[in-house]
Amino acid sequence: MKLGDLFSDEYLEKLGFSKENLSGYKMVADISENDTVTMTLKVTSKRLQESRDGKKFLLLTLADRSGEIRAVDWFNASENDAKIKINSVVKIRGHVMMYMDKLQINVDKDRDALMILNKEEYDSSLFISVTKKDVNEMYSEFKKIMDEVHKAHLKKLIEIPFEDQKFVEDFLKAPAAIIVHHAYRGGLLEHTLGVMKLCKSIAELYQNVDKDLLIVGAAVHDVGKIYEYKIEPYGIDRTTEGELIGHIVLGAKMVNDWAQKIPDFPKRDLYHLIHMVLSHHGELEWGSPTLPKTLEAVILHHADDLDSKIGQINSLKEKNGKSEWSDYDRYLGRKVMLNWNDL
Repeated sequence: MKLGDLFSDEYLEKLGFSKENLSGYKMVADISENDTVTMTLKVTSKRLQESRDGKKFLLLTLADRSGEIRAVDWFNASENDAKIKINSVVKIRGHVMMYMDKLQINVDKDRDALMILNKEEYDSSLFISVTKKDVNEMYSEFKKIMDEVHKAHLKKLIEIPFEDQKFVEDFLKAPAAIIVHHAYRGGLLEHTLGVMKLCKSIAELYQNVDKDLLIVGAAVHDVGKIYEYKIEPYGIDRTTEGELIGHIVLGAKMVNDWAQKIPDFPKRDLYHLIHMVLSHHGELEWGSPTLPKTLEAVILHHADDLDSKIGQINSLKEKNGKSEWSDYDRYLGRKVMLNWNDL
């Protein structure tokens, strides 16, 4: 299979994508106040609650690839709570209103106003996006940067996984996250390349940076995400390995396994690379088992954080169109100005 085939219409169709556009579907980004809607959406959260007068209602967060919206079922709350699960894909019918400055779907009273769909009954491209960048160009640039590594043992380490065609396909198709940043097919390659380019520029700007080690560390820092995430018809989800171990530890193990195949691989560089993988989230509360404790590890963390935040803001711009401000974003911890209107 050629690399370009990984993102061709024919290949995506085999994976549950439609070659046709989704003009027949109403997306979350298209919803307006006072709309009457019938939509196909994924359940990302649900909570059965009780009002002050004792009436039960089901509060849902629903999503497609364009965004999220809240929905409330006042009529069949207990029944629907019992049958609906997280990641269920539902067909919902209701009326859109504004509640606390946010759009909300009030589910119709009919029992069939909220129905669970089987995977044959919906188009998975409603929930899974694909990188807008050219995968062949990105991968070529990735390899070009790796070719600049001079130390033979580091060059060999990064060549080992990419000699495996299955690994290459998995790396190029993988998302970088479920929802936070680069959460789409091809997102891992796009994010990894962004971090590598930042690290390369920083290494050329400052003295005393081990450029070879930094570039290789950037290339492998998120490689465990190949096994942390899986793409299902309803969207991106975590694997059992991802839930139990996580991409940071998975990635550190992968780097160690590759190094064991290289005779006399310097322990100093191996420990340094593993440290960079383990510490790249930067803080213990952000999931890193250790803090960055070398110059290269500090650079990698900040390059990773910068590229992910740029990805998040770009995603907010896509989802909010011409809006001046985004809603409060819990991952960025703020609202973001998206477009400048005349002051």
